[in-house]
Amino acid sequence: MVNQGGTAGVRATALGQHLIADFYGASQLFDGGPAAAMLHKAAEAAGATVLDLNLHDFGDRYGFTGVALLAESHISVHTWPENDYVAIDIFMCGDAKPELSLEVLRSYFTPSREQVQNLKRGVVAAAVDFA
Repeated sequence: MVNQGGTAGVRATALGQHLIADFYGASQLFDGGPAAAMLHKAAEAAGATVLDLNLHDFGDRYGFTGVALLAESHISVHTWPENDYVAIDIFMCGDAKPELSLEVLRSYFTPSREQVQNLKRGVVAAAVDFA
């Protein structure tokens, strides 16, 4: 494509970034109470805005689940203390940086091993001016 101001083209861009993480050999898996502050900190580290936060403790040392609802999407964690495991889901759009949230979660849960998938969501064509 050529326009009067120079050349333009099309480049694929993602509307959001989705990190899915599995933390093995993790700690702090029983009590969701302290995790509320950690979820806020994880959102702030990414430059995201927390709209709401909900945690549920399964009681009797069965772990917890927590979700931070963000203007940019969400962060969720679900723990399995009996397996020293945490499932993490971080999806953000705009200028937020979900990898910075993951660093906070990593510091909090201190896994001995992890597996992280990074998915680009909503890949769309965007006009680019190369002038």
